[in-house]
Amino acid sequence: MLTGELIRLRPLEPEDADTLWRWHNDPEVTRWLPADHPESLAQIRERFTHRKPNSFSQVDFAIESLAVGTLIGTCTLRDATPEQGRAELDIYLGEKDHWGGGYGTDAMRTLCRYGFDMMRLHMIALWVVVDNEAAIHIYKKLGFQVDGRHRQSFRGQNGQWHDEYLMSLLEGELR
Repeated sequence: MLTGELIRLRPLEPEDADTLWRWHNDPEVTRWLPADHPESLAQIRERFTHRKPNSFSQVDFAIESLAVGTLIGTCTLRDATPEQGRAELDIYLGEKDHWGGGYGTDAMRTLCRYGFDMMRLHMIALWVVVDNEAAIHIYKKLGFQVDGRHRQSFRGQNGQWHDEYLMSLLEGELR
């Protein structure tokens, strides 16, 4: 387990499926997540039961609040290759009562430290919808820089198209 100031990162467990199903059925939580086909609770439980183990190429974590000890979000480093020394990061907090309290920032910082220190990555990149100002604020605070803009590359839950930024953080830039 990896511990930050407010959060703990731990591997996802099959019993986390019920919470993720609840989050995936909340339009506020999924607003900036890629639109996907709806899944039943049984489908999510099945997917969680047969998940591939964490590996260098993809490591998935549950984000737990240290104060409460409950699951509040998930984060991933994926598409990692030792040859390139880079990975892409995905994160979201599903528990809305933890939004704006520093939990996302702490989870990002803890995950990036893991990527740079343990996985020996040189770069961590992510895609973020240009209109997701709260996330962009966190990413910039941690040292991520905008590398480019991808036009109309994200279709929102309402069918509207949005631009996305490609942002990256190099080893040694984490704040």
